Amino acid sequence: MKDKDSLLQTAGINTRLTHIGNDPFDYHGFVNPPVVHASTVLFPNAATMDTRSQKYTYGTRGTPTTDALCEAIDALEGSAGTILVPSGLAAVTIPFLGFVAAGDHALVVDSVYGPTRHFCDTMLKRLGVEVEYYDPAIGSGIETLFRPNTRLVHTEAPGSNTFEMQDIPAISAVAHRHGAVVMMDNTWATPLYFRPLDHGVDISIHAATKYPSGHSDILLGTVSANAEHWERLKEANGVLGICGAPDDAYQILRGLRSMGLRLERHYQSALDIAEWLEGREDVARVLHPALPSFPSHTIWKRDFTGASGIFSFVLAVESPQKFKAKAHAFLDALRIFGLGYSWGGFESLALQANLNDRKVAKAPKEGPVIRLQIGLEDVADLKADIERGFAAASAV
Repeated sequence: MKDKDSLLQTAGINTRLTHIGNDPFDYHGFVNPPVVHASTVLFPNAATMDTRSQKYTYGTRGTPTTDALCEAIDALEGSAGTILVPSGLAAVTIPFLGFVAAGDHALVVDSVYGPTRHFCDTMLKRLGVEVEYYDPAIGSGIETLFRPNTRLVHTEAPGSNTFEMQDIPAISAVAHRHGAVVMMDNTWATPLYFRPLDHGVDISIHAATKYPSGHSDILLGTVSANAEHWERLKEANGVLGICGAPDDAYQILRGLRSMGLRLERHYQSALDIAEWLEGREDVARVLHPALPSFPSHTIWKRDFTGASGIFSFVLAVESPQKFKAKAHAFLDALRIFGLGYSWGGFESLALQANLNDRKVAKAPKEGPVIRLQIGLEDVADLKADIERGFAAASAV
């Protein structure tokens, strides 16, 4: 297996995805690791139990199944260690709890995932942590926001619903000069299209619910840390007693095997539809980082190697009073796109983005923001469905 490991270091991404995470010969040659359900783990003697000097000690501390997924994620992220947690939101909240305390100041991008903001404005506030939201376009200018008690910078690129890119290397460099830890929600790009730790981030967060799962039926989050921050992350996770289930880890590991192929399809289909939407009078703006017209496209092109299947567009509406009515008419006319939250699955989804919680990065004024998750369907069918939506909206 050592020879294979060295070969995988330089292999293509789909080859790596096919083989990382476990050695079949650890399990009698079976290509998928078995699902190990565990709470109690037995020790051979009292001395071993006293020192906990064996690999597995209790179900919350890992099993061969969860370890296989963690090893695969570490291989993709280039991280020193990974924890598994029950959801993408838990993947955000656990490192927050592990790295800030009462009296600390945290900087969070204003285009952040809505539930992350809710956690910051409720739980962190009650715990005595002050959160300040910053402009996603701030780059190295974030230095002006640092205080002596700034301990953490949370980034998300691109931003939720409006897809602003962030200059992650510049922000990370400033944060490290001030001794702050940098976290990044990298769910959109996955480690296939952006590796946060290679760009100065300390902790990379991923909702494995999305592309690693790929089938809209599993909730799981991963948090990966560099060597400097791994032990503290692992300690926080153990103290909180939060762990991913082995059945879910098994399914995510299966999903990883095809993620490269699926993600390429999502990328190409979404970009095709985004380019098509740019030429339509029904659309005021298309919010997709891979489009040259997008304001922060140059950052995406510099740092990222691809784009995923989710983006937004601004429906052109002449009057703010009609924003909701036209958005609802558009959505209700769709037949192939489902109306639902989440993304990264095989099916296309749509929703009207709620941007009322923004502090700095305000919502577009030209019309409502419609977010599209482009699935694995044929592009021609998806365009025809969107045409149905436009026709319905124009009739309002």
